[in-house]
Amino acid sequence: MNDNSFDMDNPVLRAALARGLVSRRSAMMGAAGVSAAAFLAACGSAGKNPTTGGASGSAAPAKTAAAAQDMSDTEKLVNWSNWTEYIDVDDKTKSRPTLDAFTKATGIKVNYTEDYLDNDEFYAKVRPLLQQGKDTGRDVWCSTDWMVARLIRQGYVQKLDLANIPNAKNLDASLKNVEFDPGRTYSLPWQSGFAGIGYNLKATGGKKIESITQLLTDPSLKGKVTLLTEMRDTVGLVMMDQGKDITKFTDADFQAAIDMIQQAKDAGQIKGFTGNEYTDGLAKGDIAACVAWTGDVVQLQFDDPKIQYALPQKGFTLWSDNFVIPAMAKHKKNAEKLIDYYYDPKVMAQVAAYVNYIAPVAGTKEELVKIDKSLADNPLIVPTQDVLARAQVFRGLSEAEETKYSRMYASITAG
Repeated sequence: MNDNSFDMDNPVLRAALARGLVSRRSAMMGAAGVSAAAFLAACGSAGKNPTTGGASGSAAPAKTAAAAQDMSDTEKLVNWSNWTEYIDVDDKTKSRPTLDAFTKATGIKVNYTEDYLDNDEFYAKVRPLLQQGKDTGRDVWCSTDWMVARLIRQGYVQKLDLANIPNAKNLDASLKNVEFDPGRTYSLPWQSGFAGIGYNLKATGGKKIESITQLLTDPSLKGKVTLLTEMRDTVGLVMMDQGKDITKFTDADFQAAIDMIQQAKDAGQIKGFTGNEYTDGLAKGDIAACVAWTGDVVQLQFDDPKIQYALPQKGFTLWSDNFVIPAMAKHKKNAEKLIDYYYDPKVMAQVAAYVNYIAPVAGTKEELVKIDKSLADNPLIVPTQDVLARAQVFRGLSEAEETKYSRMYASITAG
């Protein structure tokens, strides 16, 4: 593995991919042996996940979410919305083994829908119903940290009944007191990961794309580059490319990043802005290079080793997605039983062995060793110290900042 890209000739990595490791989004960090989850939490307390001094974080009291009559005892059902390719799948039958095992053990059927492509897009779908105090048709979904902060603040998610989630005790201790949800009253992490650069060597003419400057200015990529609609990942990567620390950037720093993106768009460099539907275009070669969640690219590599990804030397973003139960969910207890099930290290290890993200459940690494030691040793599951040292978490935003920065980014992504 070189400084920027994962080496697809690495036998450990190839073996892991052959087992079906995929997609987006515990490890050990550094000589002190701090877990990756601890690293996430430490960064989160100052960065992307919480908000500082503003209404998006713990400084502002959350509204109380409305609750519907819980039908869990009479309707053995739970409706779960999640990101695409974010759970274990049997490659032969296309079934989801851990979900099937949950249903067999509990009698609860899971309607699992991969309709979460982008935080803001998903929020736009459910917000009208939440505002009206209506059921969204979903009992649980997985939102990124900063979106969880918003949902808590607006009273759109319910407090968890930990009596129904005894395995919550397995949450890594370092993740229990994140600023946006102290004590994990409303949320529990699902997976964590990085955002970097994905590229198709066939579409780039064999050229490696290893920096954001290269992505946004290389004339050979003109019209074949996409960026994420996720403002924090895209703008965060650009700011780091410009030498800024995204845990403590200023308005001027943000504006400079916006200007760089606008210049690239005006020059015709950018094809568009996407959620994780970019995978199809990248696989076909319609997209030569893009800002990508690196786990997504790993799945594509299994089918086509010409598809590569890079974690920029100047830095890349770090995120977590979290279980939340929306207001007016009709099967709250069933959703909590589902969360509890995945907080069993043996179950989480089965997911981690397939999706290849950083798991929040203590004991997962030990269970991965039992499945295949190469998985626990894999650099995609256990990031190296060098990788973790370059990762940053987008700093917390006040409500006013979130509105301002989102509008600035939307002015570019629209049209």
